[in-house]
Amino acid sequence: MPLRLRRKKKFNTKETSRLVEGEQTNAAGGSLPRLPAPTCRLVFHTQLAHGSATGRVENFSSIQELYAKIASVFEISPSEILYCTLNTPKVDMGKLLGAQIGLEDFIFAHVKGIKKEVNVYKSEDSLGLTITDNGAGYAFIKRIKDGSIVDSVKTICVGDHIEAINGETILGWRHFDVAKKLKELKKEELFTLKLIEPKKAFDMEPRSEAGKSSTGRIGTGRETLRLRSKGPATVEEVPSETKTKAIGKVDDLLELYMGIRDIDLATTMFEAGKDKGNPDEFAVALDETLGDFAFPDEFVFDVWGVIGDAK
Repeated sequence: MPLRLRRKKKFNTKETSRLVEGEQTNAAGGSLPRLPAPTCRLVFHTQLAHGSATGRVENFSSIQELYAKIASVFEISPSEILYCTLNTPKVDMGKLLGAQIGLEDFIFAHVKGIKKEVNVYKSEDSLGLTITDNGAGYAFIKRIKDGSIVDSVKTICVGDHIEAINGETILGWRHFDVAKKLKELKKEELFTLKLIEPKKAFDMEPRSEAGKSSTGRIGTGRETLRLRSKGPATVEEVPSETKTKAIGKVDDLLELYMGIRDIDLATTMFEAGKDKGNPDEFAVALDETLGDFAFPDEFVFDVWGVIGDAK
């Protein structure tokens, strides 16, 4: 049966800043629909990553609600929170909070620190940056490739929030829009990045045990709280090792083909294909679920191969 990959429409920056199942439409303060809280009472401990007392948060079903809860505990604005890490106060991109939080996890909120403006000369097509976002309108640097253009600019660091590119504010943009914007910058020209780095503390350790982060705990601790952009949060089992490895491979393919890493997007793609019988059905499912992405046909083939191996 021939593969009939449906051609995706080109994504527009303004439109795709509001993509992915009705996520935030205005990170600068627009109203968001309130989602039902999880039926089970789960309480998580939290601290500001640069140092604070320990607080408690509960009854949230989205990243935006979680940030609002944390902000309320520490009497700061939700817009001050750049991103959160789990079980470490360090800027550790391997510990970023995504759509799932383990019931035993301790949440550290990284807030805005020093602002800086950096000029970069684009001598090559690739800058060596991997971009991600916090799910609430802030894109930031997840990885810098060794020996790349950006690696030579030591004032640019992993964890820095990208506030503007050549004077254009990118608040509310998704990470793939930011990656596209950087890729489209002309070669052999100078461009300017406005960055905000998170506040940091030296060798700070948690002030209380992360293993006691939830009260009224459910199950064995191998469950996670799954946050959703639509509908209530749910408690789910931790994915099998086979599934976790497959999703990791899809995430690697996203970086290779699209210049982004997004474990939640990789998970969505895996879920869209796990019950499909052939690559044609998978391509249609991707088009229906993530139609605003212009995925190359080669990428779709490779992802289908990963899903097939996992089966």
